[in-house]
Amino acid sequence: MEKYLVVIEKAKNNYSAFSPDVWGCIATGNSVEETLVQIREALQMHLESMSNDGEEIPKAKGLSQHISDGVFKEGEIADEYFITEVEIAVPQHA
Repeated sequence: MEKYLVVIEKAKNNYSAFSPDVWGCIATGNSVEETLVQIREALQMHLESMSNDGEEIPKAKGLSQHISDGVFKEGEIADEYFITEVEIAVPQHA
């Protein structure tokens, strides 16, 4: 299991989520809880598809690495989004 960083953003009528570790994988929901369920499922399917296609699975970096990379600023507080992690069973190449 790997813990992938997830950013959940408040939109006008719902929430959206993405992982800075796995670009191109997004999810939406009507609540934060629903959005977390949706992004976990989306990440799992996305990584399984990558594995099936023989692509390299992105490593879960964690918040400190993303701060070092300049994606987020340490101590940053935002009303529009928050950051959490989701555990994903990372598929192994066959």
